Amino acid sequence: MKVAIYSRGLDDDQQTQLLVLLQELSRQKITVYLFSVLAESYPQLFQYDFDLHVFAGAYDLDESVDCLISLGGDGTILDATTLVRNKNIPILGINFGRLGFLASIGKEELTSAVDSLVNSTFVIDRRTLVHLDANVPLFGETPFALNEFAIHKRDISPMIKVHTYLNGEFLNTYWADGLIVSTPTGSTGYSMSCNGPILFPESSSFLITPVAPHNLNARPIIVADNNVISFEVEGRFDQFICALDARREIVDKTIQLAIKKEDFTISLIRLNENSFLSTLRTKLTWGLDKRN
Repeated sequence: MKVAIYSRGLDDDQQTQLLVLLQELSRQKITVYLFSVLAESYPQLFQYDFDLHVFAGAYDLDESVDCLISLGGDGTILDATTLVRNKNIPILGINFGRLGFLASIGKEELTSAVDSLVNSTFVIDRRTLVHLDANVPLFGETPFALNEFAIHKRDISPMIKVHTYLNGEFLNTYWADGLIVSTPTGSTGYSMSCNGPILFPESSSFLITPVAPHNLNARPIIVADNNVISFEVEGRFDQFICALDARREIVDKTIQLAIKKEDFTISLIRLNENSFLSTLRTKLTWGLDKRN
């Protein structure tokens, strides 16, 4: 069995958990591919009797890897999607961050998580992605996102006008700071902070949410994810921000943009007891009365 481990970097108090994870994987005779940033930060790990190798990017991973373990928060998992791409490598998120809707497995569950991997006692959730098409190259080889695509005004520039079309038919013009098109996975992210509704992962929908709209009648709208959503942007400035998850580019307002469903999905591993509903209740403290 082969497992890759990815992280943006760890705090001092999280190094122990990394060592525990490697010890558990070694105990199960699992070959480990460690992300180069971690390998460079902790060279002492190679002094142990681990079957340990190093990978530097997406091209070092292939379909023979059984799982990619993400150590961090939800942002780390968003990074991990650009590594696994369409290789059908499932991602297991260990929450070293804060809220953790996607990375829902706690640090104290490392041992049970490894046991679940070995014994295949886990559930695979397949999550849809958004794909960006543009008339100029944007975002290199990864023009997709797990959470959302967003258009946003630059810095302190005035609001922009985003003319939005559904399969070529005019939908609405949003006078706003920006516009978000999120997947059901992304409905608990940026969109939720802009008062967008929460969608179940299997709902096969896109969520269009304006950011600080000037029109009071501009509200989030849910559309089927087999639609193509295109945009024309106007503003007093010639450029605006175009973002896929945490990745962003500054683009000219003359660029043509369109969003559709990506033709592959990302697989997220969850332990059997961690359902989407239980995650919502835990992370959003639903059903709890703080007066008691």
